[in-house]
Amino acid sequence: MKRKKFKIKAGQYGLNLGEKTLILGIVNSTPDSFSQDGTWKEKERDGYRLAVKRAVRLARDGADMIDIGGESTRPGAAVVPVDVEQKRVVPVIKHLVDRRIDVPISIDSYKRPVIKAALDAGATIVNNIMGVKPNRSLLKMVRDYKAAIVLMHIKGTPRTMQKKVCYTDVILDIVQSLRLSIDTCLDVGITEDRIIIDPGIGFGKTVEHNLTIINNIDRFVKELKHPLLVGPSRKSFIGHVLNKDVSRRLTGTIASVCASIMRGAHIVRVHDVKQIAETVRMMDSILKESVQSS
Repeated sequence: MKRKKFKIKAGQYGLNLGEKTLILGIVNSTPDSFSQDGTWKEKERDGYRLAVKRAVRLARDGADMIDIGGESTRPGAAVVPVDVEQKRVVPVIKHLVDRRIDVPISIDSYKRPVIKAALDAGATIVNNIMGVKPNRSLLKMVRDYKAAIVLMHIKGTPRTMQKKVCYTDVILDIVQSLRLSIDTCLDVGITEDRIIIDPGIGFGKTVEHNLTIINNIDRFVKELKHPLLVGPSRKSFIGHVLNKDVSRRLTGTIASVCASIMRGAHIVRVHDVKQIAETVRMMDSILKESVQSS
């Protein structure tokens, strides 16, 4: 299929989406990440340094953007106090910006004070997991900083999202929720070219819902007319299908990434950047050849 092209502005960066798949590398500056790659060391004075090291490695391995998060959003996760979350992410962002790593930095948070501190430190993308419940004050701040925003669909909160998961029509329900979020962004003055959507794989969905979402990514792009980010990396639906623990889900992640790209995804959010970079390069070559041959 021919992937729809978009141009996204994120601070001083311009992102051309659709020519090739962009990779958002994950840095969990937490002690309790579900993916077992948390970098935060509470007892170390410079606990953020492992996160910096990981971010530098991911950029070297092929990440087009780096996503920094200081609160685990695994099912049932407790809320982290604002001051603790800031302590985990702000020094990482400052250090990366100071070292001039030439890729956009994304802050993975939904809390206004954390996001403001991250933007002040140099982040240019806000990855908001509560994107279907947008806070207008937060959105106005994103507008004023000229940042890009990722609006993710979630049903409930990380603490409650996997309890009594139910949809009338999972695709239609997500589309309608994201459309309202997009309209709210536009209403406060965030421009079309700063909005990215994410259907929220693993966030208030069953295994079947997640598989259905991947099979229908083209519908989200077609109906919402915005570039799409997908984050299947190491998620539990892969473990369920393959009967693999979180440390052995790379092949399942690769398969999910391939299917997502074939369906029109523009950005993939992943842990294993080096391996996924090769996957993405191969998939983009296949897509390009198929378009030229059609």
